[in-house]
Amino acid sequence: MSISEELHAIGRPLLDAQLAHPTVTGIARGDLAEPVFRSWLEQDYLFLLDYVRVFSRLAWQAPDGHLGDLVDLAHATFHEELDLHRSLSAEFGADLEGARKGPACAAYTAFLLESAASYAEGLAALYPCMWGYSTLGRILAENPPAEPRYRAWVDTYAHPGFAELTGRIAVMIDEAAPEPRRAGELFTAGMAHELAFWDVP
Repeated sequence: MSISEELHAIGRPLLDAQLAHPTVTGIARGDLAEPVFRSWLEQDYLFLLDYVRVFSRLAWQAPDGHLGDLVDLAHATFHEELDLHRSLSAEFGADLEGARKGPACAAYTAFLLESAASYAEGLAALYPCMWGYSTLGRILAENPPAEPRYRAWVDTYAHPGFAELTGRIAVMIDEAAPEPRRAGELFTAGMAHELAFWDVP
């Protein structure tokens, strides 16, 4: 079993916990209270700005064969994923410019930025976000919400292109070959941060 496959096995119980979280089930039904999603959008916007910084810090350390992927991921996150947030935020009345990090966002971004000091470990730490959202998107898209704004969110993370990016990160983790036990610890910590992030402040 490859390192990335081991991480998938480690992460599945925590992914199931996310699927059962009230915020996620509300999105899945399309009836999540708007103030909750508005707050989540604000927190995730701030998270994604630092996620771009994580990709950029890793790109500085990357082997030549990985450099373009990380630059592309930083670009796609900054332009495409954040554009989705700006669009949804306008529809939900979110205040992206005035938003401030809540405890879960601050803890998660600090963890990622610190982990990115080591290339292979940084990849393992950031993987829960991509793998988790790609898997959530795929599962939620099997019975998508009728409400169009929540459907747009699901469609973004269920998109085959996002799954391809996630798969590429898995390959890069295997090629970077972090120490398996340490990779598992970081991945588990990242998945725990992902679950905590759904507890909207």
